[in-house]
Amino acid sequence: MSFFFFFFYFHSVFAATLCEISAEIKFTIAVGRLFTYEVMRENFQSDFDSYSQKLYTGVLHNDPMIFKCNQQGYPDLPEWLRFIQRRPSENGFLYGTPTTPGKTFIEISLTEKMLPYQAEFFIELREVEKVLPSSVQSEIKQDLQKLWDNEALEIVNITNALDRGGRVPLPLAGHYEGVYVKVGSKKYFSRCLQRVMTPQYQRQCAGGDKVKVPGECHFCKIPSNCITWCKTKLFDRTKMEPAPPAPTMGSGILEDEGYFDPPESPPSRDYFPDYIVTVIVPLIIAVLLCLLLAYIMYGRREGVIQLYHQQTIHGNTEELRSMASQRAVPPPLSTLPMFNSRTGERASPLQSDSIPLIMAQQ
Repeated sequence: MSFFFFFFYFHSVFAATLCEISAEIKFTIAVGRLFTYEVMRENFQSDFDSYSQKLYTGVLHNDPMIFKCNQQGYPDLPEWLRFIQRRPSENGFLYGTPTTPGKTFIEISLTEKMLPYQAEFFIELREVEKVLPSSVQSEIKQDLQKLWDNEALEIVNITNALDRGGRVPLPLAGHYEGVYVKVGSKKYFSRCLQRVMTPQYQRQCAGGDKVKVPGECHFCKIPSNCITWCKTKLFDRTKMEPAPPAPTMGSGILEDEGYFDPPESPPSRDYFPDYIVTVIVPLIIAVLLCLLLAYIMYGRREGVIQLYHQQTIHGNTEELRSMASQRAVPPPLSTLPMFNSRTGERASPLQSDSIPLIMAQQ
C-alpha cells in the first residue's frame, strides 16, 4: 500500500504585534483514502491566551479567526486538497484524497482581529503567479491607496479567478485568468469606493454593460493593473453578522396534522373533439386531394393529353411484344421514321409531329 506524508506548519500571528507562534504536525495517509483534518480554533486560542497573559492583565477569549492554507512555496493548496471555513467564529476543515504517493508541506496561517474595512477588486489582465512578486504587489497597492485615499492599506488576500468559478482562458495572447485582490484598512471607504453602494452603480452593472471606472476615481498607471469596476465589493467588518440559531432537538416523531383527505379523481373528459381533429380532418383533406387529382387527370386538357400519350405508348409496347414472337415478319411500321401509328401514314421530316396530336384533340 502506498502512503502520502503530510507536514503541517502552523503560524499564529497577532494583528497588533509582530509576534509569531509556530508548531509542526506530521501525518501519514494511505493513497486513495479520504483524509480530513479539523483546524481547531481552541488550539490557537490557547496560544493567544498564554501569550497575552504575559503582556496584558486581561485574557482574550473567543476571538474571530481566519485560517489561510497553502502548500509551502505555492499560493494555493494541491489540486486534490480543499479547505473550508464558513465563518471566523467556526473551525476549518482540510479534506481530500491523495492520488499518488509523495510528500508535501502545508502551511496554515492564522490572522486574528481583522481589519474592519475591506474591499475586493478584480484585475482582469493578470494571473496569480504574476501578482505574487512583491514589486507587482507594491504597484497594485499604490493604485489602490490613491483610490481609497488612504496610505495605511494592507493586502489581505490574493485569489485566482479560476478558484471562484471563472472560465479557463483561451491559449492566445491577451487572454488571462484574472486575479481577485482584497485589501483592508482601519479607515472608512473613500468617496469613490462609496459609489459601489449606490443604487446607480447597481443599475449600471446589472445591465451587463462594461462600465468604466469614473474619471476622478481612475488612478491606474499600468494597464495590466487596472481593476474591473463592476466586480468591486466592499466589506464592513464592524457590522458583525448574527450567528445562526442553534438547532432545536425534537422527539424525532412528526407532529399529527389530522386526517389525510386524498384528492378526488379528475373530472371526465370528452375526447370526441380530439378524435375529429386528429382523424376526421386529415381524412377529409386526403379525399379532397384525391378528387382534385382526378379532376386534373380526366377533366383538364393537360390530363387528356397525358392519357393519350400513355395509351399510345401502351399500344406500341403491345405491338412490339407481338412482333417479337414472330421473327420472320418485316419490322413493324411503328419503328419507321416519322410514322403515325394512328393513320398509318409517313410524314415528311420537315413537318411537325404535333399535327396528329392536334387533330386527335379536335
